[in-house]
Amino acid sequence: MIEKLTKEAIELLKNLISKQSFSGEESETFLLIKQWFIDHNIKFESQVYNVWAKNKHFDPAKKTILLNSHHDTVKPNKGYTKDPLNPEIVDGKLYGLGSNDAGGCLVSLLATFTYFYEREDLNYNFLMVASAEEENTGPNSLVSIVPILPKIDFAIVGEPTLMNLAISEKGLMVVNCEAKGTSGHAAHGTGDNAIYNALEDINWFKTYEFPKISETLGKVKMTVTQINAGHQHNVIPSSCSFVVDVRVTDCYTNQEVFEIIEAHVKSEVCPRSQRLNSSSIPKEHPIVKAGVKLGRSTYGSPTISDQAILTCPSLKLGPGESLRSHTADEFIYIHEIEEGVDLYIKILEEII
Repeated sequence: MIEKLTKEAIELLKNLISKQSFSGEESETFLLIKQWFIDHNIKFESQVYNVWAKNKHFDPAKKTILLNSHHDTVKPNKGYTKDPLNPEIVDGKLYGLGSNDAGGCLVSLLATFTYFYEREDLNYNFLMVASAEEENTGPNSLVSIVPILPKIDFAIVGEPTLMNLAISEKGLMVVNCEAKGTSGHAAHGTGDNAIYNALEDINWFKTYEFPKISETLGKVKMTVTQINAGHQHNVIPSSCSFVVDVRVTDCYTNQEVFEIIEAHVKSEVCPRSQRLNSSSIPKEHPIVKAGVKLGRSTYGSPTISDQAILTCPSLKLGPGESLRSHTADEFIYIHEIEEGVDLYIKILEEII
C-alpha cells in the first residue's frame, strides 16, 4: 500500500507543478487536491482554497495531530532555464516550481494521511490540511481556518528539512521606524537632521544583544533593510524612515521584543504585525523522540512557515532541502519523496 500511495503522490506532484498556483491564485491545484480525496473516498471540507479532512474514525475524546503543508508557490525568478510549470524528471530529480517548496512535503503528507485514514486502532486523530497563501501569509492562509478546525494538540508542518526535525523556528516581526527632526538650509547647518537621529537608532539595532540566547535558534537578529529620507539636496530632512527585519527566537514573544525596542530607541516605532511568533516543540515530546529513534537529527530553523500562526507545539519536517526553495530550476529528488512517505509513516507508527 505504501508503494502504491507513493507512486500516486509523485504523479499528483507532477500535476500540481503543471498548474500555476501563486499565492491567492491556487484554484487549479485546489481542484487537484480535492480530487485526491475523492479518488480515495475521503470526506473533506474546504474554504476558499484551503482543503482539510479528518480520519474516518475521528474521535473527539482523542488528541489530534495536524498534518499540514501548502500548495501555493512564489513566482518563478528570472534565473529559470527550464519551464517552471513543466514537471520534468532528469537523473532522479523532479524539476518544477513548487516541487521542493512545498509540493514534495504536501503529497508525502497526503499519502501518509491516506495510509492511516481507515485505521480504527489509532491513539490519536489525524487532521490533514492543504493550505493556501503560505508564501505571502495572506488572509486566506491557514490562519483563516484554524478557528473552525478541531482542537489541535500538536502539528507536523511539511516544509523541506531533509526529513530532519526542525524543533524550533524563528518568528518574524517587521518594524517601521521614523526618526524626527526639523528642516533647515544645508548651507547654514540649521535644523535638526533626522538622518543623524536615525543613525543613532540604526547603530543600536546593529549592536544590541538580547540577553537570552536560544539553545536551538541562537540570538534574536535585527537587520535594517530599508531607509528613506530627504527630497532635496540642500534641505536638512525633518523625517527619516527605516524598516527593521527582526527574527525572534523561542526565548521571546514578538511583543516582548517590541517592548525592548521601544524602550531603547528615540524613533517612533510601529510593528506591521506581531502574529508571526517563534514556535517550538520540546525535545521530550513523543513525536521528536520517535524521529530521533529513527536516526533523524534535531535543529532550529531560521525560515518561517505556517508554524508561526499555530499556538500548539509543532514540528517542521519534510522531504527536500530548504536551500533549494525559491531558487531557479527548483527540484526535489524522487528518492526524497519516497523516503518522506516512509519516514512520516514510521515516525507516526511509533506514537499511535
